[in-house]
Amino acid sequence: MKEFKVYATLVWYYLICPKQVWYMSRNIVPNQDDPNIQIGKVISEQYYKNERKEVVIENMIIDIVKKEDNHLIVGEIKKSSKNLESCMFQLYFYLKKLQELGIEAEGILLIPKEKKNIKLNLTEEIKQKLEKMEKEIEEIVKNETPPKTKKIPFCKNCGYRDMCWS
Repeated sequence: MKEFKVYATLVWYYLICPKQVWYMSRNIVPNQDDPNIQIGKVISEQYYKNERKEVVIENMIIDIVKKEDNHLIVGEIKKSSKNLESCMFQLYFYLKKLQELGIEAEGILLIPKEKKNIKLNLTEEIKQKLEKMEKEIEEIVKNETPPKTKKIPFCKNCGYRDMCWS
């Protein structure tokens, strides 16, 4: 396998199901016709129409970038807070990578259907957790076979469910 770089979506998947990390690292993408994926796309398109959306920086696609009170704000739009920790760490990953590029930013997790906005700031403790996750993700990716399938609540709405359980 060629040189691999961890990216934010893998951090999100890692906190839900390591098997998804393995699939994504091999460009095996979830079923894009899955209703849950379609709902997420519609929410992202419907809300925050006046914001600058989908800014690409290196291998990151950031949903919203704006300047507020002389601070750079990066936002991630999610359809629900159901997997809040993974959503937060995806955004923390963006903040960490931006900081490594010399760009200081604050994060905001936007959950329009629930009318929630959660502000996030990167701390040393969070950076250490991210570094540990990145190493664990790299280990998953190095393996020739995917991690064992484990039944978790997320499975019923997962775009990979047919692949894992067939």
